[in-house]
Amino acid sequence: MALSVWTTPESRISEHLTKQNPSVFLYGPGKAKIEDTPEPTITDPSDAIVRIKFVGVCGSDVHFWNHGGINGKFVSESQPLVMGHEASGVVYAVGSKVKHVKPGDSVAIEPGRPCRSCDRCKEGLYNLCPEMKFAACPPDTPGCLTKYFKIPADFCYKLPPGVSRQEGVLAEPLAVAAHAVRMIGLKPGQTLIIFGAGTIGLACGAVARGFGAKTVVAVDLLDQKLEFARKFSNSKTFKPDLKASPEENAARLIEENDLGLGADAVIEATGAESSIVTAVHVLRPGGSCVQTGLGKPVINFPILAMSEKELHMHGAFRYNQGDFKVAMDVLEAGNYPLKSLISEIFDFEQATDAWEATKQGRGIKNMIRGYGYRDPARISHL
Repeated sequence: MALSVWTTPESRISEHLTKQNPSVFLYGPGKAKIEDTPEPTITDPSDAIVRIKFVGVCGSDVHFWNHGGINGKFVSESQPLVMGHEASGVVYAVGSKVKHVKPGDSVAIEPGRPCRSCDRCKEGLYNLCPEMKFAACPPDTPGCLTKYFKIPADFCYKLPPGVSRQEGVLAEPLAVAAHAVRMIGLKPGQTLIIFGAGTIGLACGAVARGFGAKTVVAVDLLDQKLEFARKFSNSKTFKPDLKASPEENAARLIEENDLGLGADAVIEATGAESSIVTAVHVLRPGGSCVQTGLGKPVINFPILAMSEKELHMHGAFRYNQGDFKVAMDVLEAGNYPLKSLISEIFDFEQATDAWEATKQGRGIKNMIRGYGYRDPARISHL
């Protein structure tokens, strides 16, 4: 299904003043339009404007497509929003103070704009900045599904030689993975269980290998995802028994992978209550777990087991200082077939088809081409 080009009277009036900047707006569940908006301009000497080439589809995009928002933040007919936050592109223009990138450079985008002056920002925890303006976040921060996107230039990362723009989109999920792996303090020789073999879980496996994990076990309900994980990062795999209790699945996981008293660390990337409970029981005393998957806002949690084992349980929210650097290092190293994560690439006008494909579980990472961009090296159902 192709989206129709839709313009407001205001944009038609100003067409002679500004170049077109087509953008995919979400107006509510199941309702999106391509609307023309003004082309952004450099207003700060540290700005960069990027001509978007590829945008990845994230699970949060699907949630917005289904429900119109998440966690109390919603779009509406009166306040629509441009979608997309995983993106790569080509630098179009930069401010006078920008030195590390120049027009024509291919870049990955870290899609946020923190205030840089609050206590959290000064600690390097800018993902927790109360004034953070994150792409495609209601009520009024537009995303990357647009022709031209303005961002602080230091949040643009030049792609290393040999890294394609499609792979550049993967910097964002790799940064999420880097944040999780760094948060649990993974050390060389340790064992790691990853619940969920989707994009984030697979990215966590690749990053964890780079940090020296001795054993990585991918846990998922789908055989094809487990098979992919085995090939992608040489992970061991485990398929839970839906008829068994979390304690029973944890015991079998420990036994089958010779984990002794349990795993050193867990990354929970599903958000499913049963997986979270299993994670607590599969950890050794003193182990660490980071929660990256989003599920129900309130769950039943085995807090007694957590306390008696003195586990370190962490939340995780996006990424912060140094995480994109790790992501770019993984891309540059080329130790994993990251391009194999890309399942299908849709044209800009078919953005809703890309959301639907991801909603239906088709593929691992679906992408959308930037407006007017026709890459000769098309990827379809790799």
